[in-house]
Amino acid sequence: MKYICNLLIISVFLYSCKQTPKATPTETPIKTQSDFDIRITSLSQSNTTRDSLLLANYKHALQNFNKDPTATHTIWLGRRIAYTGAYKEAINVFTKGIAQFPNDARLYRHRGHRYITTRQFNKAIIDFEDAADLIKGKVDRIEPDGMPNRLNTPVSSLHTNIWYHLGLTYYVQNNLEKALEAFKNCLEASKNDDMIVATTHWLYMIQRRLNHTEAAKRLLAPITNDMTIIENDGYHQLLLFYKGQLTEDSLKGNGASGSSEAVKYGVANWHHYNGDVSKAEQLYKDLVSTGNKAGFGFIAAEADLERL
Repeated sequence: MKYICNLLIISVFLYSCKQTPKATPTETPIKTQSDFDIRITSLSQSNTTRDSLLLANYKHALQNFNKDPTATHTIWLGRRIAYTGAYKEAINVFTKGIAQFPNDARLYRHRGHRYITTRQFNKAIIDFEDAADLIKGKVDRIEPDGMPNRLNTPVSSLHTNIWYHLGLTYYVQNNLEKALEAFKNCLEASKNDDMIVATTHWLYMIQRRLNHTEAAKRLLAPITNDMTIIENDGYHQLLLFYKGQLTEDSLKGNGASGSSEAVKYGVANWHHYNGDVSKAEQLYKDLVSTGNKAGFGFIAAEADLERL
């Protein structure tokens, strides 16, 4: 099958060759599959629309890379591999891309994201700080979505993604002053309501944790019901909840199956900085027992539980 050829190609790209002992006449060489090979094989055998799309997108990215291994095609190959859950292999792709294109901030931004996913926070911070240096004085650009929203309209940019992920990484390490600085830079770069509510949400939580109650309250002033939100409705509703315009029970999806990690974390954290630590701890535990491990709310809850 054609995908097997693709596997061979990407395996060569991702892994350095290792010397293995020659088999004696009585030995049979053992062939092993990488986690990535196993994931791709599983996708190829699946009948779900989602898995078929993941596989097709990966094959397309690999084909583009093989034809023309530009920085952009390297990034998309790494992103498509990461969407399969093969984060280590995706990091390897971005690392090889950085070696070839060391001045492209996008590669550091995407590798940093997957360092967050794999809980390598110190490495993530280094990547995002490097990316922030590389974008100084440069015009921002919209970043295309790997998983488009309902309107197929990207809402984030290279600059906002760098600052947002840097702020998040500092936040989960409880370096709140650094997180505050990064998210302020993100808010300054935010040009639409989706990014404004997403960034304001983290800024509000940071200010509350720093006991800057008035500063936190001022952040909520521009947040209104009639904002144009395409995908960050969870953050929008949390901010309205913080303003007292929504109740905890009325938050969309709160407590329901499939509700977002962002909303669950926001509610748990609200109890935390309002003094009900035991309630917050229970909600954190509920989130990490049922949520998506790659979700930022999950990662933040996980970090908070380690500190409690």
